[in-house]
Amino acid sequence: MKSQTEYLTFNIPARMDFLNITPDVERIVRESGVQEGICLVNAMHITASVFINDDESGLQTDYKKWLEGLAPFDASPQRYAHNRTGEDNADAHMKRQIMGREVVVAITNGKLDFGPWEQIFYGEFDGRRPKRVLVKVIGE
Repeated sequence: MKSQTEYLTFNIPARMDFLNITPDVERIVRESGVQEGICLVNAMHITASVFINDDESGLQTDYKKWLEGLAPFDASPQRYAHNRTGEDNADAHMKRQIMGREVVVAITNGKLDFGPWEQIFYGEFDGRRPKRVLVKVIGE
């Protein structure tokens, strides 16, 4: 069995944004030499996410609006108890919980085995500093 691990680092300048990381993950799978297996991609920070969806700008705008409605940014300690600890990012933790920590994609014939329109995204909810994403490829 083969295994390859790589860490991607992103520094998103906005507080909340989405980045299509599919090309990065495809490169790692290709370099691994794995023909049949799985690829795990996970955000290694509790205010960031990895998820699969369509790469369509309207959908990304809708996600931002929807997430902000569910957990609005408010740095004050009045809205969120977490912010009473000196933090200001309680909303980012909640947004990450909704969007998820990781994805696992099958590798078939040396390629990510996606459904139609599927792409892998990094979601940032408390940006403006470097954060890592783990990519682990396992298989034969």
